[in-house]
Formats: sequence, structure tokens, C-alpha cells
Amino acid sequence: MNRNYVLLFLFSLLLTASGLASLPPIDRDESRFVQATKQMVETGDYVDIRFQDMSRYQKPVGIYWLQSAAVALSGEGAGAPIWVYRLVSALGIAITVVAIAWTGASLFGANAGLAAGLIMAAIFATAFEGRDAKTDAMLLACCVAAQGALARIYTASRRNEPVAGHLWWIFWVAQGIAILIKGPIAPLLSVLTVAALFAFERDGRWLKNLKVGRGLLIVLLIALPWLALITWKSHGAFLQQAVGKDMLGKVASGEESHGIPPGFYVLTYSLFMWPFGLIAVGAGLQALNRLRDDPRLRFCLAWYIPFWLVFELIPTKLPHYVLPAYPGMALLVGWLLTLQRDDANAPLKRWQSWLWWSTAFGLGLVSIGLAVVSVGAPIYLAKAFSWWSIPAALAALVTGYLAFPRRLQVPLPRIGAIAAGAGITLGLLFGMIAPSLKPIWLSPAIKAAVDANRPCDTTVLASAPYHEPSLVFLVGTKTILTDVDGVAVHLLGDPACALGLAPVADEKKLNDMLAAQGKTANRLAEIDGLNYSSGDRLSLGLYRVAK
Repeated sequence: MNRNYVLLFLFSLLLTASGLASLPPIDRDESRFVQATKQMVETGDYVDIRFQDMSRYQKPVGIYWLQSAAVALSGEGAGAPIWVYRLVSALGIAITVVAIAWTGASLFGANAGLAAGLIMAAIFATAFEGRDAKTDAMLLACCVAAQGALARIYTASRRNEPVAGHLWWIFWVAQGIAILIKGPIAPLLSVLTVAALFAFERDGRWLKNLKVGRGLLIVLLIALPWLALITWKSHGAFLQQAVGKDMLGKVASGEESHGIPPGFYVLTYSLFMWPFGLIAVGAGLQALNRLRDDPRLRFCLAWYIPFWLVFELIPTKLPHYVLPAYPGMALLVGWLLTLQRDDANAPLKRWQSWLWWSTAFGLGLVSIGLAVVSVGAPIYLAKAFSWWSIPAALAALVTGYLAFPRRLQVPLPRIGAIAAGAGITLGLLFGMIAPSLKPIWLSPAIKAAVDANRPCDTTVLASAPYHEPSLVFLVGTKTILTDVDGVAVHLLGDPACALGLAPVADEKKLNDMLAAQGKTANRLAEIDGLNYSSGDRLSLGLYRVAK
């Protein structure tokens, strides 16, 4: 069984390797995270969190510390490339995969754990988050570790067996680290799980094995020192922004233009659980029909359903918010493997069959959609055909076909084949096709133009109106995000070394402002493309004062 964990860990790293280096920094969240980490490395201040001169207090410090450690280990300092920062996320997904396999093996046996690990390594959600240098991959690892320990404590108590002494340590340490990474998400998941179990069973005596008093002390020892330091250093601004604005704002109303009515996570489920969404729904429905018979099934359903419902009700929605719930469904796929074929494929109720076929439609739609995107994106965006599109599209269709089972119980070898097919599809999509879409990667093109035309080692770029965080990360922390007037002022302030970026359509306006000081702008390069964050097509000129 230990060999399974090693193989799953390596399999997960293999599946997320493609695209770590070739995919440019993704706007906007990833670039804000990595730039804040970069500034920690530049300044040596590992308490405060800043993006340029602005505080960045939406999330705690944990992910920045982990990324800073990766940068330090790389030996490249503040100039470390984006893949170094992403290694933390790739590691987070690999830990998740091993943790869910450990949990599944304890609940349902080694094959069940292996199946759950393969699923979590291969779904679209973890494939994306493993390549994105944000909080969610490492948060997921903490959530699964905590929930896995909680599951083992719960099931041992239900069987009147001794509870291993290390389990409560794992639970509380994972909670403390998770709080340092993304606040109360992991504790919320565990509280909802426990509340659902208590509501069903009306028995909470097993919770004494969590050793709550000592556990809370561990959490405080992990999270409180930095929280106290940042509260003192920011004069309370961290708590005001992180709790008062970011967390409570999302609960009260839609923040950051992401206010969406309930049902969003139902609609996005087939994409983010692709290609295992249908298989997981079949297993979940069979588990629901046996809810009263097996406490292990109650735990898995209590892991998924309450967390999903809560986030459906919260106005602010992003697809990755429900990622911590998906492992509960992966475990049920493993459980279904342990049943006899006739039991595993027992007929569903009418409404359950309707739900299963609706999910089957979603699987087909996403599989065809990924194939179409693989072929169509390079043609539409880059005006070129990519030969990588053919194997990517074929892999998406074959994987979708394999993931549409005739029976609810899917054999382990087929689960492995589906996971491999998903890895090929998403590896080609994220690692080869997406990086080739040059028109949407404006920041790398701007960096290349700046590097080719940099007049001085101390050159600073002023940019208008292109203000994407990836530009700051790639070109430099001192990059000035301004308007055309600000670009003109910057060029006049350092005519020998300054560079400016402005729309080609505003070149006359820029020159008119420079002419007042007897200067004119020389266009060194032109960068055309699409700002995918805003949807704007841009034609930008790189300027310096003419000699």
C-alpha cells in the first residue's frame, strides 16, 4: 500500500508538470499572489503583504511563505520564473492525492484509496489549480488531511475501536496551516461535516477523541503569532480588509463582479469534475440510497453536500470555491468498487436516473467542448493550426467515451485509463496549446519588447491603460500603472532611460504633451493582442523620448 502512495504522488506530479513553465503568468489572481511573494523576497519583509505600494490583505500569509521557500530553494532570488512559484501548487495537489488515497484505504480498502487518488489527480479542477500559483491547491491538501483524520477518528469510534493517537494531531495541525493559507475554509468544511453527522445521528460522543481543547491550542500556536504581528503592523487594517471586507462582503453580497444566483456549481460541476463527474454522481446516488446502513457513507456525503449547499447560497461564486468538497465524491467511487456487481448497479429511483442522465449530458458537452477548444482556439486566436490540437481533441473524446459507463460500478483499470486520458488531454491543453495562443499573452510580449529596447539598467516602464498584474511581475515591481498623461510625465522625468507604454491611437496625444517641453516620442515597438481579462483588443506602442 505504501507503494501506491509513492506511485500516486509521482503520477500527480507528472500530470501537472506540463504547463508549469510554458504557461505565462495568469491574470489576475495568480499574478497578484506571485508579485506579492516576489516583493517579500525583494524586501526581506515576510510579515506584511503588498502589491507594489498597496496592501494585499485578502488572504493570510501562508501561501506567500511557501512560495518564498520555493524561491529560496531555487537559488534564483526575486528573478525566479513563474514555474518556481507554481511548484507549491503542484506539490499541494500531489499531497491531496496521497491524502485522499490514505483516507480511502482506511475507509474502504486499498483499491478504493487508489481509485480516489487517481480521480483527484486527474480532474479538471486539480489540473488547473496545480498549475496556478494561488492558495487553492495547498488549501485542498490541508482540507483532505484534516478530513481524512476526522474520518478515521469517526469510523474508529463508531466501531468501538481505539483511535490512533496521531490522528487528532494531523487534524489540528492541518487546520492551523489551512487558516494561515486561506482563513476559515478548512474549519468550515469540518464543522459542516460534523454538524451534518450530528443532525443525522444525534450523537456527538465520538468528538471527545478530537481533544478539542488541546487542538485549539495547536491552531493558536500556528496561526496567532503572525496574526498578532500583522494586526500590529497594519494597525488593524488586515482584520478590517480580510474579515470585514473580503470574507463578510462575499457572504453578504456578490464581490468582485462574481455575484451569481444558486445553481452555479451544478452547472460547472461537469467541467470541474471532468472526466469523473458522471461516475461520481452514480456512486453518490448509490451511497445516498444506503445512507442509513453505513456510517462511512454518511461521512462522505456529509463532507460533500453541506459544503456545496452553503456555497450555492453565498452570493459570491467562483468555480474553485467548492473544490474542497470534491474529494468526498471521489471516495464514494472507491467505495462502489468494494460491492458485488449486482449491489453496486442496483436500479436508481426515477429522479436519480434523471439526475444521472443530466450529468451524462454534461460529460458529453464538456468532452466535445474541450475537443473544440483544442482545435478552435489556436485557429481563432492565433490564426494558426496547432498540430497538438489533434491528439488533444482525440484524447478528450476518447476520455469522455471511457467515462460514460454502461454500469455505475467502474473497474479500477478503467478508472486508471480515464485518469491517463484526462492527463494527456489537459497536459496538452495547458502545456502546449494555451501557451501558443500568443495574442492573449500581452505581458510576455511587452516584457520581450522592453528587454530588447531597454536603454539603461535602471529603466522603469510606465504603462497606460494596460494595468495587468502580470506586467508588474514580469517587467518589475517599480512598473508604473498610470494613464497617458502619466506616461508623458514619466518620459519627461527621465528622458534618457524611461520607457512608456500607451495605445497607438493615443500617440498624437502623447506627442502633443511631450512637445510642450520640446520633446517627441519615438515608437520602439508595437504590441497587438487581446486582454483576455477585460476582453479588450489592444494595440500598444512602446515609447521613449527621441534623442
